[in-house]
Amino acid sequence: MECWWLLLAAVLAAAKAQNNRNDGPRFLSRGHSFRTVVGDTLLLPCQVQNLGSLVLLWRRGPAVLTAASLMVTRDERFRLVDGYNLQITDVGPQDAGDYVCQISDRVARDQVHTVEVLVPPSVRASPESRHATARRGGATVLECRAAGNPVPSVTWHKLNDSSTRLGEGPQLQLSRLERHHSGVYACTVDNGVGPPVVTEFQLQVLYPPEITVERSWVHTGEGFRAELLCTVLADPPAEVSWYQNSFPLSASERVTMSARGNNHTLLIANVQPEDFGNYSCVADNSLGRARQHVEVSGRPGPARFTSPPLARSNTVYTLAFAVDSYPPLDELRLLYRQLAMNETFQQPGRWHDVVLPPPESRGALTHRVAHELRGLQPAAVYEAIVQAKNRYGWNEVSDIFQFHTLGGPHSAHADELTPMFSAAPKIQLTSLTCVLAIYAVVSRLHSQPAFQI
Repeated sequence: MECWWLLLAAVLAAAKAQNNRNDGPRFLSRGHSFRTVVGDTLLLPCQVQNLGSLVLLWRRGPAVLTAASLMVTRDERFRLVDGYNLQITDVGPQDAGDYVCQISDRVARDQVHTVEVLVPPSVRASPESRHATARRGGATVLECRAAGNPVPSVTWHKLNDSSTRLGEGPQLQLSRLERHHSGVYACTVDNGVGPPVVTEFQLQVLYPPEITVERSWVHTGEGFRAELLCTVLADPPAEVSWYQNSFPLSASERVTMSARGNNHTLLIANVQPEDFGNYSCVADNSLGRARQHVEVSGRPGPARFTSPPLARSNTVYTLAFAVDSYPPLDELRLLYRQLAMNETFQQPGRWHDVVLPPPESRGALTHRVAHELRGLQPAAVYEAIVQAKNRYGWNEVSDIFQFHTLGGPHSAHADELTPMFSAAPKIQLTSLTCVLAIYAVVSRLHSQPAFQI
């Protein structure tokens, strides 16, 4: 019985072997799509059974790469590995396409592999120098032409403001350029293959000089010093010079000129009477000229009010202010008036003119004064102005200062009070109405000096 089983197994094995011989060659591997990055090594499989005496070819388009174990192509990057598997080293963009592993029989059976080569992004910048120059009010175009596979995206931003995207696409168009548009711009090119590529451009916006002065009025005194500062912005950089009363200044033992960055300083040491006057900071470049004026004076600085806007009493208020003056003060003038009886009646009252005794001179620059105003109306709003005089003359009239007296509805919310009608624009004494009001008051005081406006 066991002999019959052995005989049957032998017959079946012989039949299977005969069938395999009759089937001929066949592929054990399958066609596949490959994605690889430039520079990598790629292996394309081709495994065949029962090849016999037939020849296996690798083809790419009409070109034959290999025949059996013979390398037909002269490209040394191609070689056969472990039989008929095709290996490509240092893959380049030109290697993308279809590769065919083909059995050279009458049936022409083949297996196809598709290769896609991923290429990291690259950029061609314009202008090539990566430096662009334009005048204020003009326009310029920055360009990043990107290449790669997949097609890269291009985004633009300005350095130090990378959170704000300025645009997308190969071009960034900038028009109506102003000074603040100068700086470094960058395009970022990315397609997900390798790190993004960032290309930077320097944009230079040319414009005539622009000058700002730290103070248009500098207070000093004989024997002291005066420092004048002007900030100059210009591109191309400007030449800066100083003038006194329209005459150019030169450096001397007492006069020093210096520059640090955009800041230009004129320092006058041991001030003499001839140093008082009008100075100007002048800046020139190829696109224009700018000028700003600074007055150097020994007159007192404008008064600065230091008292709180809310009185502690219904009828009394202590007005406090400070005046800077190198020489002692000779005279102080105070004008005050009631601004309104209440929130519905806004007719101002008459001005009260008070001559204040100058504070005792203690050699300090800042002179502090406190004066008590009595007989005020409860729950009212007042305004005051101050002017001071030293041996060089009267200073500029102070800004108008408003204060409240207690009483009525104001007392219930005294901690929340701000000057009444503060939503209205701040009144400057240079308005015609204030000038006329002050003139009407002081013109009646023939023996008193008039306010200097």
